[in-house]
Amino acid sequence: ALKDNAAVNAPASGGGDDGKDELVMLEEEIEGYRVVRAIVCSEVPTGRIVARDTKSYFGILLDDNNRRPIARLWFNRTKKYLGIFDEHKVETRVPITGVEDIYLHADALRKTVGRYLSNAGPADEPMPADHPVPDPNPVPIQVP
Repeated sequence: ALKDNAAVNAPASGGGDDGKDELVMLEEEIEGYRVVRAIVCSEVPTGRIVARDTKSYFGILLDDNNRRPIARLWFNRTKKYLGIFDEHKVETRVPITGVEDIYLHADALRKTVGRYLSNAGPADEPMPADHPVPDPNPVPIQVP
């Protein structure tokens, strides 16, 4: 098992050939993803909840869609924050002391997913039947 704050290397999106453009995924970010996934699985199947790491934050999306952010984990700084989204998709960063504090915001996370499910617009419409089905587990996270 990985120790707390142990890093897992993952290729950066748009990465370069020099190897300097790597993202470091913290074990704490993976734990946070699992907590968010456990919270919102009452609303959607877990296969629809996808993690995407960036240089600034660790994003958790519905259907691997940037227009459907569920939460952001801002763990790459001294103070940790959970980014939650309102009905206008405006992010509010809430200070947290650890991953377990995410549970304090379970209602907000479930409401965010519920809004996406009930307010499907043109950008959120399901893909046509002849479109290839996305991989239900696209998260490139390997955890022992």
